[in-house]
Amino acid sequence: MRRLLLINPNTSEEVSELLQSHARRIVGSEASVDTFTARFGAPYISCEASYAVAGHAVLDTWARALASSADQFDAVLIGCFGDPGLMALRQSSLVPVRGLAEASFAEAAKLGRFVVVTGGERWKPILERLAHSLGLEENLGGIHTVEQSGAQLAQNPAAAQVLLAQACIQAAEECDAKAIILGGAGLAGIAALIQPSVPVPIIDSVEAGVRATLDTLPIRGVRVGKAFEFAWRNVSLELAATGNAD
Repeated sequence: MRRLLLINPNTSEEVSELLQSHARRIVGSEASVDTFTARFGAPYISCEASYAVAGHAVLDTWARALASSADQFDAVLIGCFGDPGLMALRQSSLVPVRGLAEASFAEAAKLGRFVVVTGGERWKPILERLAHSLGLEENLGGIHTVEQSGAQLAQNPAAAQVLLAQACIQAAEECDAKAIILGGAGLAGIAALIQPSVPVPIIDSVEAGVRATLDTLPIRGVRVGKAFEFAWRNVSLELAATGNAD
């Protein structure tokens, strides 16, 4: 069976359990899912600083997963809406690497103009840069953030549903959007619950990420050996092992 490595760049085990549950439901019998949690960084990424540290954490978590597994992984999914470390890991890994935001943007762009609704106002510039780097800025109608972070929203699901439904309705009306992305690892599953009250399709970022990863799963992957042409200094032993010590 093909194996999907799901990396949670947040240090929250609760988020990892949520990601694992939704990913396993979507992949069914097509693949197995192994979720690894970052061992350093923020409990929930919500600003530029925590996002920067998360890029390192993604590489570290990937190296740790490879070192601890007796078998190879066939694809990697970065389980954070914003995709920290995506390009670095994609350049290093010999198997496909996807991210929640990249996958969501691509899926939404097929429907036309889209908007993003997510938790935490500091996410706005990060996601705008990502859309620009993907060449989708013309499709992006806007980034609409609610004051609470994804972690805070997850603490009160009932209130979060009401707040996010209102935000989605407002965003769709203001931007004449054809689709809305509900972004955030901690918000997995909420899109389906509020869809009946929102007049345009809502894309769940976690579900979009898993679907995109399934679409790129090869027959079998290739375990990476020395991924980097230089020797790391003062990093974890697992990450150091991916470098060239010669």
